Amino acid sequence: MKYIIAFFAVVSVFSIVITVYDKLAAKSNSRRIPEKTLLLTGFFGGACAMFLTMITIRHKTRHMKFMVLLPLMSALHIALIIYFDYQQTIL
Repeated sequence: MKYIIAFFAVVSVFSIVITVYDKLAAKSNSRRIPEKTLLLTGFFGGACAMFLTMITIRHKTRHMKFMVLLPLMSALHIALIIYFDYQQTIL
């Protein structure tokens, strides 16, 4: 279980970094992070951190796919953590 939590923590930190970078790049008209990359990072464990970061820095909050998919991915991640924790306590 600790490896799963560590994985989510690492991916979450990475997702925060690329979200903030994308916001700064948007302000300075620099090269942006593709939306596909942001969503894949969210899918692989950074959805909750990315969603909270986007709300905090007001980035991509008008994009419905981010405002819908990231909370759904977060719920899936929480459900998976609960499931794996439950499986570990049974064994």
